[in-house]
Amino acid sequence: MYPFTFTTARDTRAALEAGRNGGRYIAGGTTLVDLMRETVERPGTLVDISPLPLRFVTVTARGGVRIGALVTMTDAAAHPAIRRLYPVVSAALELSASAQLRNMATIGGNIMQRTRCTYFRDVTAACNKRDPGSGCAAIGGFNRTHAILGTSDACVATHPSDLAVALTALDAKVRLAGSSGTRSVAIADFLLLPGATPDREQALRPGELITAVDIPAHPRPLRSGYLKVRDRQSYEFALAAAAVALHSSGGVIRTAKVAAGGVGTVPWRLSAVERHLIGRRPSTRLWSSAAELAAEGAKPLTHNRFKIELLQRTVERELRIVGGTA
Repeated sequence: MYPFTFTTARDTRAALEAGRNGGRYIAGGTTLVDLMRETVERPGTLVDISPLPLRFVTVTARGGVRIGALVTMTDAAAHPAIRRLYPVVSAALELSASAQLRNMATIGGNIMQRTRCTYFRDVTAACNKRDPGSGCAAIGGFNRTHAILGTSDACVATHPSDLAVALTALDAKVRLAGSSGTRSVAIADFLLLPGATPDREQALRPGELITAVDIPAHPRPLRSGYLKVRDRQSYEFALAAAAVALHSSGGVIRTAKVAAGGVGTVPWRLSAVERHLIGRRPSTRLWSSAAELAAEGAKPLTHNRFKIELLQRTVERELRIVGGTA
């Protein structure tokens, strides 16, 4: 670990000033500290933002939910409003990490966490995300756990967050504070595809700070859930995951929100699956035909072709669970 200075921000203004001067924000520290220990990250200054008043969960006037950036994963998952309105979010959080990490890790930090690609975390390996222009060792290396959607010639690393998959399905927005004021960015636009610049992972401006996540109101009743397939039952990242939210009226699906994790360089919205579902009556045949579209556009690598069928099966299973006929 390299030397660094540590300061505590007592209010948002102080945090933003420190951020503008090159400081890196830290709260739970469950990802950043590991990366610093492995010398993948070498910040000169850490800014502790844990004293900021960002630990809240509120139901908005229209029936959505706002979650403060410093709410822990455990507290968000257990919050009655989130469990009642968006069980897909609670499930995604509870299937993440370990109980000890969930007690420390925050909502903002979860969205900002970096890939678990072994080449990214091995400072002797070529990685454009860590060292732009150095190449991508995963493309020609062992890539069983890597992405099949949203990849580029520069990067094939998967996004690790389960929560972000659920938030993507629900059209959530990330609230940001910066030197020019506050703004709100759809999470689908906040998390960036690698393209030719995989080192730029979020649409953050210099010094900006995540203050909250907004989940908008959706038609009711809304049934939702999260399914995660992995090599072991706990403390493991997804090989494939599906976040599903469905609203039906008059026996017909009126709203369908579906996103996938473990297979994309960012949480992957399954728009073709959604379009196939809307306006149709739930049935076993519908879930199967919709799931066949889940891997549309996939570009498998040498060792992860199995993810195409795994993703389709995962989506079909969760559609059955959420929509019925499971």
